[in-house]
Amino acid sequence: MLNFIKRYWAVIRRPSVHFSLGFLTIGGFIGGILFWGAFNTAMELTNTEKFCTGCHEMRDNVFAELKSTIHYTNRSGVRAVCSDCHVPHNWTDKMARKMQASKEVWGKIFGTIATPEKFQAKRLELAQHEWARLKANDSLECRNCHN
Repeated sequence: MLNFIKRYWAVIRRPSVHFSLGFLTIGGFIGGILFWGAFNTAMELTNTEKFCTGCHEMRDNVFAELKSTIHYTNRSGVRAVCSDCHVPHNWTDKMARKMQASKEVWGKIFGTIATPEKFQAKRLELAQHEWARLKANDSLECRNCHN
């Protein structure tokens, strides 16, 4: 294995023998576009209601409560999805929020909110984090829909 790594390092350190600089530049550009497209697609998929309610913790607790609010059913027919309230629309703020939310995944992985009882015990702390975040950004997500 170590020998393989040494050979690989030697290959990537020296200039290309078989490919031109133009080929490598164009290949890198196309690879970058493909990566960027895949990355943005993945980010948008994580903003869907289906993704958010994919785990029973959200589907059975918070989402069930959302269904009885005006944000879910109202006379105008406009319905807010999870990301409307929890993810900023502009890109830099969205990426910062996604990094924060990745920490919240630990609750799912380690089961700290796996049962309704555990969720209720942790609920106030989770809500306080969300209230503090909304206060810090002057309710940016709310203002995306409300004047």
